[in-house]
Amino acid sequence: MRVRAHIAVAFGLCAALAAPAGAGVHPAISAFADHCFSPFLTAATAAARLSAPGARVAFYDLDPVSAVASSPSDNVAPGTDRRCSVAIDGNHIDDATWAVENALMREGITDPASVPGTYAQTDGTALLAARYLNPNRIAVVIVETRPGTNGIETHMTVERLLPLDK
Repeated sequence: MRVRAHIAVAFGLCAALAAPAGAGVHPAISAFADHCFSPFLTAATAAARLSAPGARVAFYDLDPVSAVASSPSDNVAPGTDRRCSVAIDGNHIDDATWAVENALMREGITDPASVPGTYAQTDGTALLAARYLNPNRIAVVIVETRPGTNGIETHMTVERLLPLDK
């Protein structure tokens, strides 16, 4: 019984040390990291799973992996067929970057790809990366702070598109 208790304490300590700084990670950050990298996320599940107080969500999938209807948008980025994006008021860049980097590792999205020239690093960009999802698609991931309607906001987005070398 003591061994189990020590193991539980060790796991708890490891989880605490692995957590991002600050006790209160915004729920929209966790929702983005937990759901936006899933190829099976649909417009309906995005609306349900990404909603958090103060979160502004944009999602479309023109070529869904699952057998659901596409979810078009009036704001499709050129060259993309899917976007999952969440913005929240305030500067949460450290928590957002930590959560997104860990989500990429957890989902096994680790094979680097070239970032297309249509994406640019700005003063507020903490993470701009492209990763292969498979030989035919890449994900471009951005975590940044930017001016929002209520002051500075933290923005996280992942877009799916064709790789540059195709």
